[in-house]
Amino acid sequence: MDITSKFSDKVAHLEGSAIRAIFKLLAKPGIISFAGGAPDPELFPNEELSQIAADILKNDGKTALQYGVTEGYTPLLNWVKERLRSQGIGCENDETIIVSGGQQGIDLASKALINPGDGVICEEPSFIGGLNAYRSNNAKLYSVPVLSDGIDTDKLEEILKENDNIKILYTISTFQNPSGITMSLEKRKKVLELAEKYDFIIFEDNPYGELRFSGEDIPTMKSMDKEGRVVYLGSFSKILAPGLRLGFTVADKKLMERMVICKQVEDVHTNVLSQMIAYRFVTENSIDEHIAKLRECYGRKCKLMIECIDKFFPKCVTHTNPEGGLFLFCTMPEEYDAKDVMEKALEGGVAFVPGSATVIDDKAPTHTFRLNYSTASEEQIRKGIEILGNVLHEIMD
Repeated sequence: MDITSKFSDKVAHLEGSAIRAIFKLLAKPGIISFAGGAPDPELFPNEELSQIAADILKNDGKTALQYGVTEGYTPLLNWVKERLRSQGIGCENDETIIVSGGQQGIDLASKALINPGDGVICEEPSFIGGLNAYRSNNAKLYSVPVLSDGIDTDKLEEILKENDNIKILYTISTFQNPSGITMSLEKRKKVLELAEKYDFIIFEDNPYGELRFSGEDIPTMKSMDKEGRVVYLGSFSKILAPGLRLGFTVADKKLMERMVICKQVEDVHTNVLSQMIAYRFVTENSIDEHIAKLRECYGRKCKLMIECIDKFFPKCVTHTNPEGGLFLFCTMPEEYDAKDVMEKALEGGVAFVPGSATVIDDKAPTHTFRLNYSTASEEQIRKGIEILGNVLHEIMD
């Protein structure tokens, strides 16, 4: 029997993450990877988390190992709500839940809102996990370019005028993945105005917002949301540890009721032990001091990578200049395909993510690529960018 003929319409057309596929190539000894999207593992608070986990299992294992509440471990949930309120996020008509990583928040909100054929506007480039969440719910995807100050609001309104099926706009407004670009305050206000005018919902994905290492903070769209149009998605993955699989989502109470039911179907509840560990860490240690260490490290690495790019890359290859987060984005002249560059770079021992993994039409050639600066050491950044620069010169000169 050909089992593929039995696949549901929701998954038959999906492709696995190209980024995850690249990871399989990283087993080659000595390869330098700028392909991941992970925090620097050297910054994980291993000792503190180890002691906390051991104490919980010894003294409160009956709670940690038992079923939990779908909405989240109450002490952690209350801590998250309080921290979000200090950022202007969450009103009386909102509800907050703990989810199994920010990705689950995207998936739950998508399941609760999207019918087949509903339109979802995504930034281009965008996050592959978000794109596949919408694809798996049979949404029709539309792309809007990301400019130097965020989404192209003129193009956005053009799409809204021409299509009456738009239900959601998905944006990573701060230190965007993959570009590293931050949407300006003016554009955030404009997007909210358009949401009210054309009656759509905004998914504001903000896993990197606390990792600012230069520039000034910009208010989230959720903090300016007066109508409950913004679904806010946050995560502990980039500020604590991704392996804990903890995120949080804020949305209108009526929408959240549907999302909670969807979560009960998916995983019943988020891992209780992980939630208890996170709560103990953030209440027994200064999470802000920990985040300050991350910011300093990533700012230093980003600056170094840009210095190396400016030194070793052909001048025709441009790059973004992030003020935070984990990524920067490079653009080559249009006649070059990033997949061809990637193949030669891998031969030389360097990996990155081609732009094709970040767009709606992932089969089309792209002349862009994403570089991650958080995971590699400073020595690897110097060496890897020089190797990649040599590859680019070989192809372009």
